[in-house]
Amino acid sequence: MKKVKYRHSAARIVFFSVSLFFSFNALLLAQEAPQDSPLSTDEADRQETVQGPQESNVEAPTSGGDEAAGKELFNTLCAACHKLDGNSIGPALRGVGDRRDTEWLHSWIKNSQALIASGDEHAVEIFNEFNQVAMPPFPQLSDSDIDNILAYVNAPKAVPQEQQAGTAASGDAAQGGGGVSTDILLGILAFVLLMLLVILYLVNKTLRRFAVASGVELPVKEKRAKPIWKSFVENQFLVIVTAVILVLVGSYFAYGWMMQVGVDKGYQPIQPIHFSHRIHAGDNQIECKFCHSSARVSKTSGIPSLNVCMNCHKSISEVAEATATEEYSKEFYDGEIAKLYDAVGWDVSQQAYTGETEPVKWIRIHNLPDFAYFNHSQHVEVGGIACQTCHGPVEEMEIMYQNAPLTMGWCVNCHRETNVRTAGNEYYEKVHEELSKKYGVEELTVAQMGGIECAKCHY
Repeated sequence: MKKVKYRHSAARIVFFSVSLFFSFNALLLAQEAPQDSPLSTDEADRQETVQGPQESNVEAPTSGGDEAAGKELFNTLCAACHKLDGNSIGPALRGVGDRRDTEWLHSWIKNSQALIASGDEHAVEIFNEFNQVAMPPFPQLSDSDIDNILAYVNAPKAVPQEQQAGTAASGDAAQGGGGVSTDILLGILAFVLLMLLVILYLVNKTLRRFAVASGVELPVKEKRAKPIWKSFVENQFLVIVTAVILVLVGSYFAYGWMMQVGVDKGYQPIQPIHFSHRIHAGDNQIECKFCHSSARVSKTSGIPSLNVCMNCHKSISEVAEATATEEYSKEFYDGEIAKLYDAVGWDVSQQAYTGETEPVKWIRIHNLPDFAYFNHSQHVEVGGIACQTCHGPVEEMEIMYQNAPLTMGWCVNCHRETNVRTAGNEYYEKVHEELSKKYGVEELTVAQMGGIECAKCHY
């Protein structure tokens, strides 16, 4: 019998692969073993002594006052001019109880001007430092109300849950020695699959050698007499039908592509300053026409000037923690407000304009061709059309995009379905009376009033 070389090569590779696999498992189990190193009682006491009550997770004693009631009073009376962690019209109030005497704070809050007039050194210093802006008196606040406010502003700054979770996770990793990452597990599985493929290949090769050595004939695939593509080409009927189908399908897609030329539905450019309609129109429920005021009286809605932004952001230099999302953090939003300050030349520390401004190159989103006439005031004021009808759910948009196609067919279809608002409009009373008799309806659509005539939009 003919000798076959490498008869035991497959068995050796299998043995080697199994040994390597168990070695990896032993290494992973060693990494997953907990490495607990708890502190002894003496060490824990020593750590608490060094860190203090706040750093060792022991609540520090707080002064008398209800923080919840103080927060409500602060948001109602103080938030317009003060922030907890930064200067605004007035100074930052976080930890003010550590910097000023409680009795002095009571006097200052109830009547700051009287304290300044008395020549109090601290009162005059604050008054001059913040551009001599008079703080309104609050005689209606009782001593308990002021104590509640002080309890709120003196509370330590809360650490965001994300940072707490990150700190806890890093601590667990340091104590537990770290777990096995998903990449390592996937790598081991990929290695095992690769070894199985190699083993199958070697086994198949070895069996073929045994078969050749034993004189066994291996099956051979029979070649087809004629390839299928040659048979297809020789069949004229199939060729013609296929050509017709390809022409029809190609024409359909070509027509659809050409009809989209100039249609910018879904257009969503990145603006130089990130403006979240979700926060302004959604969370804060700011009316669209507060910023786009020219939509009431003009053809265009207009781009709000930065002075409109500063009506609010002169006092709002950062957003609340609850405003942040998984995609956009609080630091991101605060950085965009800082871009606004740079553009208008606003110095937060001095609470004054520097006079150094920069233009903001906003990118236009909704842009009708020049031959199409559209008047915002006619639709918004006269027609009473809501902004969302054309612009979509703006209050849900983080980044503004074009919601409607703004094509001629889209506009004409809206004119055919929308009724004219004639209540309280003397201009339409006589016209409505005559046309309602002509069409036999009680309410007229814009199309029945001549809203789809060519000259209405093209002249």
